[in-house]
Amino acid sequence: MRKRRLVNFFQMASLLMVLVAAGLLSAIATMHFAIHGAEVQVPSLKGMTVAEARSQTSGLRLNLDVDNRYYSGDVAAGHILSQSPAPGTVVRREWRVRVAESLGPQKVEVPDTVGLDERVAALQLRRVGLEVGVTARLPWAGAAEGTVLAQDPPPHAQGIARPSINLLMAAGGAEAADGFVMPDLLGLPLVSAQAAMARVGIKADTPQFVDMPVAPVGAAGTMPQLPVKPGTVTAQLPSAGTRIEQSALVKLTVAK
Repeated sequence: MRKRRLVNFFQMASLLMVLVAAGLLSAIATMHFAIHGAEVQVPSLKGMTVAEARSQTSGLRLNLDVDNRYYSGDVAAGHILSQSPAPGTVVRREWRVRVAESLGPQKVEVPDTVGLDERVAALQLRRVGLEVGVTARLPWAGAAEGTVLAQDPPPHAQGIARPSINLLMAAGGAEAADGFVMPDLLGLPLVSAQAAMARVGIKADTPQFVDMPVAPVGAAGTMPQLPVKPGTVTAQLPSAGTRIEQSALVKLTVAK
């Protein structure tokens, strides 16, 4: 009798363990499905139109945001230039996929806003499809408050990346400058670059002079590459269009 009870006990214990194991496996499978069923691979959107990309991401329950718009001579207007996260990245559903849209080649003429009132300058930029980018103010006795002192990119510039123009505007006499818009100094003689910065109060660090490699001779039928003239600015930090603080020192690299 005792032996039979022991057998029954072990049988019941074994059955209970099987049931527990089955329950655990079922729970694990459910959790795995719940976790991985809510994940999806980000598709490749480059080259699609924004409407096509939105349809593609919507079908995967992802959210599409157009973060930036750039001019491009390679990608047609209205098509995707780049994306984040990269294609193939595994994310959870409802994730935000950020893309940059192409505006096509630059066709707008960058207007000259220097000397205009801030509001008039903004209207003139909007009229041609551009917008005001980074702004900075500088006390300037020779101009009324709110007058545009400088802009970047400059008037009539070609090959600009974004449809925005950074402006440096005159502040009131009692108002302290809150920063500057870094001008484009590349290709200028060092003396001209230093003079341009001094005019608006930007401070320059000691320039770094570097040896420039001799330009190779071009193949037959091609134009030879001209050497860089000594004393020419070949690099700058911060880059053009960047907003810099009053205390910042601009570093220039100059050809020997």
